[in-house]
Amino acid sequence: MADNTANETANETEGFTAEERAAMKERAKEVRAPKRRASAADKAAEAERDVLAKIAEFPEPDRTTAARIHALVKEHAPGLAPKLWYGMPSYARDGKVVCFFQNADKFKARYATLGFNDSAHLDDGDMWPTAYALTELTDEVEARIAELVKRAAG
Repeated sequence: MADNTANETANETEGFTAEERAAMKERAKEVRAPKRRASAADKAAEAERDVLAKIAEFPEPDRTTAARIHALVKEHAPGLAPKLWYGMPSYARDGKVVCFFQNADKFKARYATLGFNDSAHLDDGDMWPTAYALTELTDEVEARIAELVKRAAG
């Protein structure tokens, strides 16, 4: 009888992991979502409901962390619009994702991350971080997140 573990490991190193395939399927579903004739306000409210529903699915402590980040983005970068992106809560400007929250469970990581895309314009010299590991939301961490999302929002 063949060892399935060896086959699974070989498949993951040659292609995408199950978690990566799931993220791509979520993104395809987001793109194929029906485009209804609705007002911009209705679309924005629906997008926010989708983000909040996704956050509610996260295991703790990521659920609480994601909810708090959502609140911080809404407070400090109200120009960014919530939306799902590869099944992750994200915040966009003019349709382009500026920042996103990746729960630890998403890719079986040991910590959640707050990531920023190049549209965030957080450039700082010749090298700067584009993702931050989140293990606990202290007052200091929340202040740093608030500052980052304000800068990212422009």
